[in-house]
Amino acid sequence: MTLYKDLHQRSISQREAFWGEEAKRIDWHKPFGKVLDYSRPPFAKWFVGGETNLCHNAVDRHLKDRGTQKALVWISTEVDRVESYTYQELFKEVNRTAAMLRSLGVGRGDRVIIYMPNVPEAVFAILACARLGAIHSVVFGGFAAASLAARIDDAKPVLMVTADGGSRMGKVIPYKPLVDESIRLAKHPPSKVLIFNRGLDPDMPSVPGRDIDWKDFSSKEENIPCTWLESSEPSYILYTSGTTGMPKGVQRDVGGHAVAMATSMPYIYCGGAGETIFTTSDIGWAVGHSYIIYAPLIAGMTTILYEGLPVRPDAGVWWKIVQDYQVNVMFSAPTAIRVLKKHDPALLKKYDLSSLKHLFLAGEPLDEPTHAWIAQGLGKPVIDHYWQTETGWPVLSAVHGIEKTPIKYGSPSFPAYGYDLKLLRESDASEAGADEKAVVAIVPPLPPGCMSTIWGDDERFVKTYFGDFKDQLVYSTFDWGIRDQDGYYFILGRTDDVINVAGHRLGTREIEEAVNMHSAIAECAVVGVVDALKGQMPLAFAVAKDATLVATREGQKALEKEIMDTVDRQLGAIGRPKAVHFVTLLPKTRSGKTLRRSIAALAEGRDPGDLTTIEDPGALQQIKDCLGIL
Repeated sequence: MTLYKDLHQRSISQREAFWGEEAKRIDWHKPFGKVLDYSRPPFAKWFVGGETNLCHNAVDRHLKDRGTQKALVWISTEVDRVESYTYQELFKEVNRTAAMLRSLGVGRGDRVIIYMPNVPEAVFAILACARLGAIHSVVFGGFAAASLAARIDDAKPVLMVTADGGSRMGKVIPYKPLVDESIRLAKHPPSKVLIFNRGLDPDMPSVPGRDIDWKDFSSKEENIPCTWLESSEPSYILYTSGTTGMPKGVQRDVGGHAVAMATSMPYIYCGGAGETIFTTSDIGWAVGHSYIIYAPLIAGMTTILYEGLPVRPDAGVWWKIVQDYQVNVMFSAPTAIRVLKKHDPALLKKYDLSSLKHLFLAGEPLDEPTHAWIAQGLGKPVIDHYWQTETGWPVLSAVHGIEKTPIKYGSPSFPAYGYDLKLLRESDASEAGADEKAVVAIVPPLPPGCMSTIWGDDERFVKTYFGDFKDQLVYSTFDWGIRDQDGYYFILGRTDDVINVAGHRLGTREIEEAVNMHSAIAECAVVGVVDALKGQMPLAFAVAKDATLVATREGQKALEKEIMDTVDRQLGAIGRPKAVHFVTLLPKTRSGKTLRRSIAALAEGRDPGDLTTIEDPGALQQIKDCLGIL
């Protein structure tokens, strides 16, 4: 691993030389005078004094050499439509949208909330904001009105861009009533709402003087010049999922973000100009920002925007897209692969996947059985990698653009270049040894592309992310990890998902891994519940690959015993769940995050909190049925 180790070492020991060289991957309107200003730890400013623009780097600079190449392909299995845009066509649509936004009073530094499904107009709006120097804040379409209102009040937008609705499994989700209610609840509502009417909600209400129809609005073609921003100015705000109380807005800069995106495509994702990437995320999440929109377009690739599910019309739909559009790089989530595990594995072999170089997975820890199943099923390298909304790009990953290191199932491999990663003991912040569980931490300065602060709250940024270790200023990921004897890292789950069983601290993720080792289990969620004798006990909810195995009480008991034996072998009796309940699906948000805290709350008779983002309410009812809750 000499090549990659050398690169990583140089990125840490010679930060300014390393990133100064990488910065040549993007266009600068004005060159930067200093690569890094770290005079006020832990705040880092990258490429100080340099001026650039994300929209220019994603669109304009490609017009000369690849204006006729497809830039964006939209595929919707929800409304059965496909649209594609060349770089020249994308340029026109973004300029047209920027003209709309500008006429509605949007300018440099203004905030615009984008509350839309995965449709091309959402991409146009995002890039139009970047073009104007405005700060976009994309909120996942379908979020509850109260959640949207909290984000409105934090960002104080001058405009909201929305659609009449989205679609899920062919069922229309009207957005406008949620928008209207959020504005009613908000203390700082936008004065205008720009609406893209898809024709999904014929009864959509309208507020005269405030609501503006995208199609009726003046949209003559205009060339709107890019607003050149200083590198450290904010590009967007993205509110982290699962926040409670005041929203936590991750603030991203302009120059550092552009350079990080430009560097990650060849180094990590092995994607280049003219190739095609298919990222299955939603634009409302960090993955959608980074790897549907910014990184692929900055790299001159064709990016696929998908509206739909991995199982509609059948569980082979994604692989058909890979075949039909000659996809070279694919990026999805472990949750989606676990869904596919419950379907016919022959669908993995049905289509020609010869164009596909890699499948990347991130979002939740990838268990070893699922990693092995999809890698063997596709016959392609499947690269687990680990990152956060806050970092904006991978923290741990194989970097096959530099060196093709072997993949270990269940491991996101090694620290990515730029990250001075440590595994620190919770007790005294000392470095952990091999195979010792500890907190995954990053020694600042954080590399380019990571969050620069929390929007409007520098103090909260420092306290939240750099306050875990009293004697050291280090960024805590709030995740447990271990490093094996070969230097490979494994993520064990959140530090706040730790239970104390009779004095033994166990991560619920470790127990989930053990349950998933049973060949009959597709996926599971483990939560800690209060126990009068042992303090806490793990409780497991599992989805069987074959529902007939648990169709009877006898079958459930037999499989439960086998699972208990599996956990005993993997972790010892201390990790054995109090019980294993069988369900056909786990309650998840629309981004694929399992609602473990809500499950734990229900198990303990507490309020499960805001459940408006749940994908399928029927999954929650199954949990209640298991627990005997009416």
